[in-house]
Amino acid sequence: MRAFVVQELTHPSKISLSYDIPEPKAGSRQVLVDVYSAGLNFFDILQAQGKYQNQPPLPFILGTEFAGEVSLDSPIPDGCTLKRGQRVFGAAQGSFADKIVVDFERVIPLPDNLTFDQGAGLYVTWPTSYEALVGRAELKKGEWVLVTAAAGGVGIAAVQIAKALGANVIAAAGSEQKINIAKQLGGADHGVNYSKPGWQKEVLALTRGKGVDVIYDPVGLINDSLKCITWKGRALIIGFAAGTIEKVPMNIVLLKNIALIGLHWGAYTQKEPDHVPVVWKAILSMFASAQVKPVIFTEIYKLERLVDGLGALEDRKTWGKAIVRVREEKPGRKGKL
Repeated sequence: MRAFVVQELTHPSKISLSYDIPEPKAGSRQVLVDVYSAGLNFFDILQAQGKYQNQPPLPFILGTEFAGEVSLDSPIPDGCTLKRGQRVFGAAQGSFADKIVVDFERVIPLPDNLTFDQGAGLYVTWPTSYEALVGRAELKKGEWVLVTAAAGGVGIAAVQIAKALGANVIAAAGSEQKINIAKQLGGADHGVNYSKPGWQKEVLALTRGKGVDVIYDPVGLINDSLKCITWKGRALIIGFAAGTIEKVPMNIVLLKNIALIGLHWGAYTQKEPDHVPVVWKAILSMFASAQVKPVIFTEIYKLERLVDGLGALEDRKTWGKAIVRVREEKPGRKGKL
C-alpha cells in the first residue's frame, strides 16, 4: 500500500511517499480501516523531526486523524459494535496511508451528514476545544471569549462552540483575511489583528474596559493576552504553535486574581476514560442540530502532495482544518452538512 513513512527523523519536506509498504495487521482489539481522508496537524511536522512529546519508534507512518470505512476484511473484536463497511472517524498513528489499524475504542461512527473530508479533522480538534471551554473554563452564556489563531483548526472550532454556548466571541488572528474567515465561517462577533501593536486596547474597548472572561490560546500568546483579561478571568493553555513555551509572570496571575488552565485532551483516555464518550455525545449532538459545522481549508491535498499540505500548514497559509484526501468517496455516499 501507499504510506508516508518516516525512516529517519527529518523535516517532512525531505520524505517521499512509499508505494510498497505491507498492509498493517489488526491486533486482538483493533479494526482495519480503509482511509479516505486524513487531517493535517502541526504536531505531524514536529513528530517527523523527533520534536513531539509522542514519538513512536522508527520507522513509523506519519499522521494521526482520519476518516474512512471499516475494511471488508477487517476482524471485528469481541465487544466491538462497529460493522464492516461502516463509515467511521478516529485517530491512531499512521493515518497518512491507504489503510490503518486502530484500537476500536478510538473509532467513532461518522454521522451521515458529514463527508470523509469533514470527519478527518474531528477526533483531536473538536474535543480539545469543547472540553477546554466547557469542562475546564466552565464557560457561561454572555461571557466574553478571546480566541487566538481563531481561523485555525482548533481555533475555529472553539469560536463555533463558544457561540453555540451563548458567549460573545472575539477572534484574534494575524491577518484581516483570517479574521474574516473566523467571522464569516466561524460566527465570531468581533475580530482583532494581533500582528498590530496595542491590539489589546481594541479588546478592552469591545468589552467596555472590562476585559475578556476566557482566553483560548493554542499559539503561545498568553502573556500578551493577559493584558486584556478581566478580574477572575480564565486563560486556557491549549498549545504552542508559535514555537515558544512562554514563562508567565506569576505576580500578574496573583494581582488579577486569574486562573491559568491547561488542557491535555490526549491524556483523557488514560486519566478520565469515562469522560471521553460524554464529550463526544455533546459534540455529535451539536453537529446533529447544526449548531456547529466542520470548517475545512479550500484546497484538498492528494496523498502524493502531502508535503505541500504540511508546508502550507507550517507557513500559516491554511485556515480551518487542512485535509489530505487518500481516496475518493463512493458515489451517493457523501455527507450533506
